[in-house]
Amino acid sequence: MSGQQTQADTKSAAVRSATVYSILFAISSVHLLNDSMQAVVSALFPIFEDSLNLNYSQIGWIAFTLNMTSSVMQPVVGLVSDRKPMPWMLPLGMLCSMAGMAGLAFAPNFWLLLLSVVFVGLGSAVFHPEGSRVVHMGAGNRRAFAQSIYQVGGNFGSTLAPLMTIFIFVPLGQRGAAWGMLLAAAAIAVLFKVVPWYSAQLAAHADQLPKKRGGSAAGGTGFAPISQRTVAFALTILFVVVFARSWYAAGIGTFYQFYAEEQYGLSTKGAQVPLFLFMAAGVIGTFFGGMVADRIGRKKMMLISLLGAAPIALILPHLPLGWVYPVIAVLGLVLQSGFSVSVVYAQDLMPNKVGTASGLITGLAFGMGALGSVVLGHFAVVYSLEEVIVASSALLVLGLLALLLPKDRK
Repeated sequence: MSGQQTQADTKSAAVRSATVYSILFAISSVHLLNDSMQAVVSALFPIFEDSLNLNYSQIGWIAFTLNMTSSVMQPVVGLVSDRKPMPWMLPLGMLCSMAGMAGLAFAPNFWLLLLSVVFVGLGSAVFHPEGSRVVHMGAGNRRAFAQSIYQVGGNFGSTLAPLMTIFIFVPLGQRGAAWGMLLAAAAIAVLFKVVPWYSAQLAAHADQLPKKRGGSAAGGTGFAPISQRTVAFALTILFVVVFARSWYAAGIGTFYQFYAEEQYGLSTKGAQVPLFLFMAAGVIGTFFGGMVADRIGRKKMMLISLLGAAPIALILPHLPLGWVYPVIAVLGLVLQSGFSVSVVYAQDLMPNKVGTASGLITGLAFGMGALGSVVLGHFAVVYSLEEVIVASSALLVLGLLALLLPKDRK
């Protein structure tokens, strides 16, 4: 009997350490579709500028509304779902985003446009913490790589923004946003596969859910307890690191297209090319960053990402146009290689609160980017786009603070 029990325990451990690639790719595809809907908003920036006569400051407020809505709600959803996971929230979030897409297509003024953006942001806020939990359960013993697969989907969806501007919104205008409703419908269809698996895994991993009273900090995760002071210090440093990266990414993603038009005389379509290269290379960086982090460690990968990107960012605004294309691609590759790793690092700090950790980091990234969009948009009106791009590049030097992070948890 003891031998049979040991064999059963070994089989159970093997199942839990196995990486479920079918689910990882499915939830990654939903992440792609979700972030594609967010990309519709940024892709419409130059269209809104013309159709609704918006200025840089108002465009910054649109980005703020989108990102802040999702960032404020993500930790809240994560905290609630850590106590009571809610698989049904995944399709509900997609329905919310679908309503936002319809509003974007037909909003006649700035304020109704902001309301539509709120719906898109709320849908994203609901999706991300629950999506990260699905990834955590399907990751097995390749957690950084699994998180990278998930983040690659989202990054690729964001990468579509310049292409949408070129091929959809320049020809069709604001009404082209209605096509975003099809993205939400496709996401819901994929979730019909994910949600049943997720529900079954919740029952199988019931021993790893937080204990309401008297439980250890580590729960059933296999991690040794960690002091709250160490967690607070590490999260503070991690927040600053995410702040630096997201503010700079906000400057590139929101305003570099306008900077390219002014500085190099590019057309609206031509200005999307360097932006696309930055985002597309970021997808590749996210994927390989997770693979490398599983080998060399999370902290080292984050340091390589930020300190490697800082000098490239500093020289980018001073390059001739011919050099912009390869350099901005390398910048995206290096900068984004550490993002998914920072999410896993936070999960290691809070091993029994996966949804909360994921919501804090991904939500914080969006939130800081939101604040950055408003501040940088205001500075662009008061000063100039060139000064904004140059000044924001210096933020990446804050990546030096990652040296203070505790070593990876084994």
